[in-house]
Amino acid sequence: MRKTWAALLAASLAAVPLAAVPLAGTPAAAADSSGAVLVPTPPMGWNDWNAFGCDVDEQLVEQTADKLVSSGLRAAGYQYVNIDDCWMGKARDAEGRLVPDPVKFPHGITGVAAYVHAKGLKLGIYESAGTLTCAGFPGSLGHEQQDASSFASWGVDYLKYDNCYNQGIPSQQRYRAMGDALAKAGRPIVYSLCNWGLDSVWTWGGTVGQLWRTTGDIDASFGRMLDIFHANAKLADAAGPGGWNDPDMLEVGNGMTATEDRAHFSLWSEMAAPLIAGTDLRKASADTLAIYGNTEVIAVDQDRLGKQGRPVSMAAGLDVLAKPLADGSVAVTLFNENTQPTVISTTAAAVGLPQAKGYLLRDLWEHTDGETSGTISSTVPGHGAVMYRVTPTDHPGGHHPDLVLDTKVPDLTPGGSATVTTAFTNNGAQSANDVVLGLDVPAGWTVAPLSGTRVGHVPAGGHAEATFRVTVPAKLPTPITRATLTGTATAHGPGGPQSVAAPTPVVLAAPVQAPYRTFTDTTAVFGAQDGTLAIDGAGADLYYDVDEYSAVYRPGAEHDGSTTVVKLTAQAPTSDWAKAGIMVRNDITEPGRSTGYLILAEAPGKGYVLQWDSDGDGKLDSNSAPANQGSGSASYPSWLKLVRDGSTYTGYYSTDGSTWTKVGQATVPGAAALQDVGLFTTSHSTGTSGEADFTGFTQS
Repeated sequence: MRKTWAALLAASLAAVPLAAVPLAGTPAAAADSSGAVLVPTPPMGWNDWNAFGCDVDEQLVEQTADKLVSSGLRAAGYQYVNIDDCWMGKARDAEGRLVPDPVKFPHGITGVAAYVHAKGLKLGIYESAGTLTCAGFPGSLGHEQQDASSFASWGVDYLKYDNCYNQGIPSQQRYRAMGDALAKAGRPIVYSLCNWGLDSVWTWGGTVGQLWRTTGDIDASFGRMLDIFHANAKLADAAGPGGWNDPDMLEVGNGMTATEDRAHFSLWSEMAAPLIAGTDLRKASADTLAIYGNTEVIAVDQDRLGKQGRPVSMAAGLDVLAKPLADGSVAVTLFNENTQPTVISTTAAAVGLPQAKGYLLRDLWEHTDGETSGTISSTVPGHGAVMYRVTPTDHPGGHHPDLVLDTKVPDLTPGGSATVTTAFTNNGAQSANDVVLGLDVPAGWTVAPLSGTRVGHVPAGGHAEATFRVTVPAKLPTPITRATLTGTATAHGPGGPQSVAAPTPVVLAAPVQAPYRTFTDTTAVFGAQDGTLAIDGAGADLYYDVDEYSAVYRPGAEHDGSTTVVKLTAQAPTSDWAKAGIMVRNDITEPGRSTGYLILAEAPGKGYVLQWDSDGDGKLDSNSAPANQGSGSASYPSWLKLVRDGSTYTGYYSTDGSTWTKVGQATVPGAAALQDVGLFTTSHSTGTSGEADFTGFTQS
C-alpha cells in the first residue's frame, strides 16, 4: 500500500491490546497440498491500487473484467481481477463480519464475483494481518477464520494479505493463522503474503501461501523499479512451481517511458514474477496493451519448468540474466540500467547452454530470428532491455546471422564538430557480405565520411568500422534539444539481405549565462536561449527529509519588498506531484540544510502550492493546501508570482498573466536579508527526469 515507510512501520507496530494469535504447528493446507495446483506458474491478473488507490468500486472492477476479455489479455493468461484496499465499510456488522461498502459495491462482493466468473476470470480481494488495513478499514487479525469463511462464501479466488497495524506480532504467526483459516474455508484461494519482504519471508512463505512480497512497495519510477529488481534477483532459489517471489505489481502504463515499461515487463517475466497489471486497462494505450499482451515474453514467465532467471553478470549497470526453459532453451535478458545505449554481451556457455554448432536467437520484442556461433549480444537502449530465447542447433545457416551495430557518439555542443563511429560485429556462424555502413543525422546537421564505408566480407566473429565527421548547427531549435544519430548497416548472407540500425539519442543544451547560475543534487541538464530557461531534472521530491531538485538561480537577489514573476510554459507530467516554479532560500546550493526555504510551484496533478520550512531546519514541512492537495487545476502556460514583505511571502498564480489568484502566505523563520532566488524542478520520480520550461523570469 502507498504510505511512507515511517508511517507503515508505525502503523504496523501500533499498540492496541489484542489476544495473541496462536502460532499454528503445521503449514497451511492450501500451501502444502494444493499450491502447485493453484499456481503451477506465476499468477497473472490485474489489481486496482497502483492506478486508483481507494477509488475502487463495482463498476471499475466489472469494466476491467470486460477489458481483459475484449483486449485479448484473458486469452494471453491474465486470470485474476483483484480488488485492493477500501472495498469495505468502516466497521464490522453485529456478528463481527466484514461488510462490503454498499455504495461502492451495491451487489456485494458476491455479485462482483459472479460477474467476473461469468467472464471466465477469477476474483481477488484484500485484507491486512493487523487490526486495520493500511487505509484504516477493519483488519483480519483475530478474525482470520471468520473472514476466510466470508471470502469463500462470496466466491473469492485470491487474497492479498497486507501487513499494516500488525501489533508487533511475529509475521509467521499472523500469516500462518490466515493460511490455516483459508485451508479450512472450503474453497481454493490463492494466498498472497504482502509483508513487504520483512523477516526473510522467502525462506518460509512457501509453507504458508503461494506468493510472497520480497520488497516494499513499487511506484511508477525507473529508480524504484530498479531497486526492487536488484533485491528480487538475488532470491531465485526460493521460487518454483506452487510458490513465487513477488516483487510487487507492474507499473507498465503508469508514467515510465515505453522503453522502461518494456524493461520492467521483461525483468519481471525473466524472474518468474506474478504479472499483475497495475494500470487503468480501460484507458491504456495500444503500446501499453501490446506490452502486457506480448505472448512470447509471457511464455517465459509462465514456462512450466518454473525456474526464476538468475543473474549471469551484473557490472557497471549492465546486466545479463538467464532463465532455463522446459524445452531446453534459455531466456536471456540483457538489461541496461544506464541512460545511454550500450552493447551488452554474454555467451551461450555462460548462460548454461550446451556446446553446439550454432544457436538460434529469437528476439521476443522484435519477433525476429537470427543465428549466432555462441556470442549473445545486442546494443541495448538506455533504461532498456533486449530479450532472447536461445536454442542450440546442429544445423546453422537457415537464418540471418546475428549482426550487432554500435553507434559511438562523443559529447556534442552547439556549433561544434565531432567524430562518430559505427562499429559492426558479425556474431553469426556464417559470413556477412557486401557490408555498407552509414550514419543518419537530424535535418540541418552535416555528416561526412572520414573512412571507407563498404566492406566486401566480414567473417563469422569479425568486425568492421566506419567513421564520420558530424557538425551541429550553432542555433538549437530549443534550449534543450533532443536528437538521434542512427548508425546503419546493410549486408548479404544466409537468409538473404539484412539491415540493422543503432539509434543513439543525444541531448544538447544552449549554455546558461551570467547572472544566472545552476545547481542540482540529482541529475539535470540546463539550457537558456532567446529568453527561455529550461531544466530537465530528476529528483525524488521536495518535502520533509527529501530535498532533491535542480535550479537556475540568481544568488543574493531576493530581498525585502521584492516581487518575482515567471511564466511556466511546459512541465513534464512525471508524477502528479512533480513540481516546478520559484524557489527562495538562503543558499540554494545547500539542500536539506539552508534555512529561509520556500517554494511556489505548479504540480501536474495537484495544481498550485506554496510550501515552506516552518521550523528553520532547512526542510519543507508545511503546505498551503490540505495534505496531499494543491489549489486549482494545473494548466500551461501559467504565471507564478511571489511577493516578499520582511520574512512573509505571498504566492499567486494566473492562467492569463493578468488575473491573479492567491495560493497562500507564509512567514519563514531564518530568512536572510538577501537570499538566492531561482527557478526549479523536481520530477517526484526517482531516476526519471522531466523538463520544465520558463520564460519572462523577472525579479525586482
